[in-house]
Amino acid sequence: MSIDISQFHDVFFEESFEGLDAMESGLLNLDVGAADIEAINTIFRAAHSIKGGAGTFGFMAVSEFTHVMETLLDEVRNGDRDVTTESTNLFLDAVDVLREMLTAVKNKTDTDDVRIAEVNAKLEAMMNDGGGAASASDNASSEPSESEEAKPQGWTIDFRPHQHLLQTGNDPVRMLREMESLGDLTVIVNDEKLPSFSDLEPEDSYLSFYLTLKGDIRKEDVVEIFEWVDDDCDLTIEPLFDESTLVKAEPEKIDAVVEDKVEEPAPEPVADIAPEKMPAPKVESVKTAAPAAAASIRVGTDKIDSLINLVGELVITQSMLSQIGDNFTEDMLPKLIDGLAQLERNSREMQEAIMRIRMLPINFAFNRFPRLVHDMTSKMGKKVELKLTGEQTELDKTVMEKIGDPLVHLVRNSLDHGLETPEVRLAAGKNETGTLNLNAYHQGGNIVIEIKDDGAGLNEDKIFSKAVEKGLVNANDNLSPDKIHELIFLPGFSTADVVTDVSGRGVGMDVVRKNISSLGGTVEVKSEKGIGSTFTIRLPLTLAIMDGQTIRVATENYIVPLVSIIESIEIKTEDIKRVSGKGEIYPLRDEYVPVIRLYELFGLKPTSTDLEEGLLVVVEGDNQKVGLFVDDLLGQQQVVIKSLETNYRKVLGLSGATILGDGTVALILDVPGLMTLYRDPSLASEIIIDDHAA
Repeated sequence: MSIDISQFHDVFFEESFEGLDAMESGLLNLDVGAADIEAINTIFRAAHSIKGGAGTFGFMAVSEFTHVMETLLDEVRNGDRDVTTESTNLFLDAVDVLREMLTAVKNKTDTDDVRIAEVNAKLEAMMNDGGGAASASDNASSEPSESEEAKPQGWTIDFRPHQHLLQTGNDPVRMLREMESLGDLTVIVNDEKLPSFSDLEPEDSYLSFYLTLKGDIRKEDVVEIFEWVDDDCDLTIEPLFDESTLVKAEPEKIDAVVEDKVEEPAPEPVADIAPEKMPAPKVESVKTAAPAAAASIRVGTDKIDSLINLVGELVITQSMLSQIGDNFTEDMLPKLIDGLAQLERNSREMQEAIMRIRMLPINFAFNRFPRLVHDMTSKMGKKVELKLTGEQTELDKTVMEKIGDPLVHLVRNSLDHGLETPEVRLAAGKNETGTLNLNAYHQGGNIVIEIKDDGAGLNEDKIFSKAVEKGLVNANDNLSPDKIHELIFLPGFSTADVVTDVSGRGVGMDVVRKNISSLGGTVEVKSEKGIGSTFTIRLPLTLAIMDGQTIRVATENYIVPLVSIIESIEIKTEDIKRVSGKGEIYPLRDEYVPVIRLYELFGLKPTSTDLEEGLLVVVEGDNQKVGLFVDDLLGQQQVVIKSLETNYRKVLGLSGATILGDGTVALILDVPGLMTLYRDPSLASEIIIDDHAA
């Protein structure tokens, strides 16, 4: 029997990436000078765990790189090295390299060997420069001390693994190999507890080892090898001063003596190799397409317990309904109605419980920003304090994964365009350190994310002149401040005078709005010159279920997202205005709303073309309103969204489909897509779906 350790790889990678996040967060919070012991211990433990896990699974390149970093962190932890800006930045670079190496190993892609070697060389140079706090005192005297005169010639180690050690993922052979790299190693193996073959359990450890390690070796280096199994073995380490201490084991307990080197045994048939003898897998980077990300999520036991309880309730209800069905009589109709109502309640509660399982705190998205702010402000010479609030606000995992890039762009935009340099802020009477606040909270059925800075605000004159220059607006247009602010979301718009790696390429805010709209959300900006700007994102809590309004167009039913609907009104034909080249518009209070006849877009035979016989559903998308002409409103309901793209193809103006209570399929309208169709009617043919497709 053999153990396939690859089954534990996903857990190792997940824990390693979490460890890297903890290291990065801890490093960003370190103050220059004497180390915060608690913070350093957290960083050190994360590095040590990654190193040990990588070694256990045979990812030796990762383990060796982490070893150098771990040694430096140990010096800081012991007070032998002070925290400096340079060392913190180098550790952050090392964290980046480790993240890239682990990603490459996980996805079986190539690593950037040049960058790895460059950062590793810097770490080794730091380790060899004697830059520790205690280096001066260590070199103050050239006179040998009493301890130096009695310096041991090596170490004797009595290593007795507990029976369960192999089941923790550790392998004594790998520890012996690492000890061999420190000096001349002699190994005596004790097999006294080895049972007969019929009683042998391949996953148990029966051997113990008496080791002699000769050389100029620090005890700390020996102890470090066994730190990973400290609680899973009996260990004694004694100094070696003369040859008389070499052999302490009783002769009858000695099974074999391996002199000087730990020789690897000849290959055995795979089926006969015990787990503890399995060779460590070699890490080789093979350039292949990266697989899809593992669809995993950590769930609190309270959520699982709640779901189990609800399943129990559902089973009871199902059993009750089965009994009613087996012996149904007319007088049992009230019980049947009660049972169906209970089934509906159980289903709704289970739906809510399952949706909670998919919910994650938004700090998973926020955690990347301390590092981003640190790196960008260092590069731009700015001082910025990042404040995170509402980090425990929960959001659907799918939405979380897709909101990351838009958030990064908005934060970078605030750092680059919004917040000023210390000199400019002081001249304006502000604190030289700017503030960037990321806040998240629930509002109704949505999550709201705010990115707020106390910078210079949007330069309205510059935005307007740039828009005129690019032909986006006319010079004679009289736009309100809010309308001018909206110009930054137009494609190709940028106010940057110089193209940098941060901004100025005209690709950004329009993509941000497009990506957020694709999630069923909106983004808006409020700004005051000299005071600062606030970008507000509103998103649905989940992409799997939504509240919708069922509408009828001709003989077909469609779903309009309830969050997009402003109002539904009856109109009169004489109120409709016709504009050449623009179609029909309806005066709604202080603005004109374009009218979209859905039956024309969908290629349907209309029940009636008279606007007075139908309704106008006013919806909003991309901060613009349109009126959808429909025949009737059929009611509101929660719908489960099915991907149209997965089951058919992507269709402009439609975001998905759902199955209604009567078993029929209804298409879900995409309001921003309908806006695009209104602006470019030539695309309307794409929305007509072939009845025989798929």
